[in-house]
Amino acid sequence: MTREEERLAAARARTAHWKRWGPYLTERQWGTVREDYSADGTAWEFFPHDHARSRAYRWGEDGLAGISDNHQRLCFALALWNGRDPILKERLFGVTGNEGNHGEDVKEYYFYLDSTPTHSYMKYLYKYPQGVFPYARLVEENRRRSRREPEFELLDTGAFDGDRYFDVLVEYAKADIDDLLIRISVTNRGPEPAECDLLPTLWFRNTWSWQPGAARPALSAARGPGTVIEAEHESLGLRWLSCEGAPELLFTENETNTERLWTAPNASRFVKDGINDYVVAGRREAVNPARVGTKAAVRYRLQLGPGESAAVKFRLSNSPPVGEVLTGDFEALFAQRMREADEFYATVIPAALPEDAKRVMRQALAGMLWSKQFYHYYVRRWLEGDPGLPAPPTARWHGRNHEWTHLYNEDVISMPDKWEYPWYAAWDLGFHCVALALVDPDFAKEQLILFLREWYMHPNGQLPAYEWALGDVNPPVHAWAAWRVYKIEKRLRGAADRNFLKRVFHKLLINFTWWVNRKDAEGMNVFQGGFLGLDNIGVFDRGAPLPTGGHIDQSDGTSWMGMYCLNMLAMALELAREDPAYEDVASKFFEHFVYIAHATRNRGGTGISLWDEEDGFFYDVLHLPDGGNCS
Repeated sequence: MTREEERLAAARARTAHWKRWGPYLTERQWGTVREDYSADGTAWEFFPHDHARSRAYRWGEDGLAGISDNHQRLCFALALWNGRDPILKERLFGVTGNEGNHGEDVKEYYFYLDSTPTHSYMKYLYKYPQGVFPYARLVEENRRRSRREPEFELLDTGAFDGDRYFDVLVEYAKADIDDLLIRISVTNRGPEPAECDLLPTLWFRNTWSWQPGAARPALSAARGPGTVIEAEHESLGLRWLSCEGAPELLFTENETNTERLWTAPNASRFVKDGINDYVVAGRREAVNPARVGTKAAVRYRLQLGPGESAAVKFRLSNSPPVGEVLTGDFEALFAQRMREADEFYATVIPAALPEDAKRVMRQALAGMLWSKQFYHYYVRRWLEGDPGLPAPPTARWHGRNHEWTHLYNEDVISMPDKWEYPWYAAWDLGFHCVALALVDPDFAKEQLILFLREWYMHPNGQLPAYEWALGDVNPPVHAWAAWRVYKIEKRLRGAADRNFLKRVFHKLLINFTWWVNRKDAEGMNVFQGGFLGLDNIGVFDRGAPLPTGGHIDQSDGTSWMGMYCLNMLAMALELAREDPAYEDVASKFFEHFVYIAHATRNRGGTGISLWDEEDGFFYDVLHLPDGGNCS
């Protein structure tokens, strides 16, 4: 057993919380449904990128190459300034769904290079232009272009001409579960000397503004030798960030700058964009001279010649720094964690693969592991608003997600993409879990169980789709994913987790019943539903009522349900090997599959078939209000 496998085993046994800290900070919190309190659901416009540096988030935090604890109380991420940009680079930039000619699109270059499943070692690369970042030009040109034209990318602006950019490499290594080593390296790739302000930032998620009487955490410059920031939180306890050298410490509050956004007086003298205003605009009064707050940055002013690199070290720990915590074993621990990562992946990646293929597989898995995100969304509170604050528009009670008031999400979840899609998608998650099971079956199982819990699954049995429309219908792949994860873990560990299989099976019975009752309009064993995957971009919304009346029998929806039956049949047969009580339900799913297969050829005995013999293909069937039909 490798050291990483030992850490996974300790996490599974709950003897050591190796997953407390990880890359759980999203890359875009602005422009999300969670942060949208508009009457008409215009999420992109309600909280745009221009507000992100100045406005406290309600439901999460974002950052560049960042980490947080699993409840996102304390966050650490990177900020940069090239001396030319109008704002600090604190988060990735991109065009919104309404600005991009092909929808939302991140306009940056960054790479998830490595990660172990417990995040005992992680590596991330960001490429930062040395010239003025073309924020406005990217928006204007992408907005101007038609859907038939290619997207206008950052590279197209000339921002990287002459290799005038910085490579910023961020690495994390865990000495212990609450002892994180951080190494940030900046390299000037350009042909001339260049300056770069490096501002690693530590801050608390704002949890105190939304609940009267909530405890307020605090950051402060610690007394004693060295440069240290002390963080104190009611439930997280004390943490210390030790910083190399003698950098400038800057403190402000993670509070909204209402004066900048809405010309209203600020509730706090120091606000979220205070460090930005101090560095970029030279406003010394924007940061707290007492060196206390809820957001703090460590400023290094780097002067780099062509090809020159500079590295800075940090240590975030729950133990007060004693002695030289950034020397001694620091580099040795980094080297050890890197070796352990190599040893772990040698057990995962087939030895027979070519070296290039091995690197591709490892980095692909790193991308999956870096795409974990703390996701917080309580629909009832989101609709009602927070105590002591103005109530949101009442129209929202008839709008987006109003039928999902039971839903309470506050978990680390695998995301499709932490910038373009920083929200879970139920059927995407199933595919994620199959891939993640190769390196961390425990996390994969936890994710699949989570979406079947009472605070996720609707009381009627439907799984939440995604925050833009929780009630949308997605392909039913949860059973397939659970069965695949079960088999993958059995192969990897030589033992089957039958308790997991039972847990998901019983909850999936509820979901299957929802499908049969809600998406088989006439009880003919053919299915309707909407977005079901095989026709990703439809001519019209198949989930909405037809303007002509009638309904559509979907060949893809019916196929998915046939597969669902087979997945449930396989699970029932596996469980029946040790418990005969599952034999009856196995025969039920076999029978249901036969009904569906027959119905695709002869719907309800009417002779209507989804199969076209001439084309050799299944088609949808449109049922008209007058009783006619066509395929």
